[in-house]
Amino acid sequence: MSRDYEIYELNDFVLQQGATLRAAKLAYHTYGTLNADKSNAIVYPTWYSGRHWENEWLIGEDKALNPNEYFIIVPNMFGNGLSSSPSNTPAPYNGPHFPNITVYDQVRAQHQLVTAHFGISQLVAVVGWSMGAGQSFQWAVSYPDMVSRILPFCGSARTSEHNKVFLDSVKAAIETDAAFLNGEYSTQPSKGLRAAARVYAGWGFSQPFYWQQLYKQLGYATLEDFLVGYWEGFFLDGRDANNLLAMLWTWRNGNVGNTPGFNGDHEAALASIKAKAIVMPAERDLYFPVDDEVYEVSCMNNAEFRAIPGVWGHFAGAGLHAPDTAFINAALVELLATP
Repeated sequence: MSRDYEIYELNDFVLQQGATLRAAKLAYHTYGTLNADKSNAIVYPTWYSGRHWENEWLIGEDKALNPNEYFIIVPNMFGNGLSSSPSNTPAPYNGPHFPNITVYDQVRAQHQLVTAHFGISQLVAVVGWSMGAGQSFQWAVSYPDMVSRILPFCGSARTSEHNKVFLDSVKAAIETDAAFLNGEYSTQPSKGLRAAARVYAGWGFSQPFYWQQLYKQLGYATLEDFLVGYWEGFFLDGRDANNLLAMLWTWRNGNVGNTPGFNGDHEAALASIKAKAIVMPAERDLYFPVDDEVYEVSCMNNAEFRAIPGVWGHFAGAGLHAPDTAFINAALVELLATP
């Protein structure tokens, strides 16, 4: 696990909503070596609250994302605490004053890193989980001639209304803590973060996961042990409340139809994708249900729908369950082998 990263200076970065993020920074980590003709690059974005090292479960010599073969770029999303975020941005856009950043902005910054810094003009693939899946769709819409393949898993090209209900409950849990102080806190509102973790727990894994007490496979003795040890521990592991809310806004407002030129038309944006795609929801995902992705794939011209079987829900895409990891990896091997 490598927590080291590099910084790409974006300088003054004008956002889709109109604000200018001054001295903007994009943190990233790479795996493997860029070949002489710069033809072996894959972009693998991070997810809600995720940092680059938390993507490493899908990277390795025995995996589809083999650093001996590919140059894998993992850009950290704005808001995750490493790239420009509420927690590390100086006034006036510090803390709760951090500007709203769209998925389109996230991908445009990554595109600048890939093209201006590395000199790459063609990508082998873009792949990602959850919000990383949303970025994969956005890459294919924003840069259709650059992206050859995408594998978005457990995510969507547009955030559904049901998903927004969940996100609003996470937001309320954080902001209701008196210690939050409208985002002007000096210490983390831990009560709100723990409450948000409890909300998340009911959505991240499926009902059968809990019925079968599969959290015991992760080393937790009881339900309460899992809720505290895994979920509350997850939210308290170096994660900042304002950062979480900034990324939540990005997720809640995800919609490839908001790409310039599509006037909000989600279906037209999906139809514009040229990349070969395997779209992989999890069978029991409560955030991004199977039916939603059947619909999105129906709008695309070169896409295959393939559901991840089992009961691990959204976290089938988190590298926690070996059969799910193997299923995702096999699909990625197949996708990368297509001409």
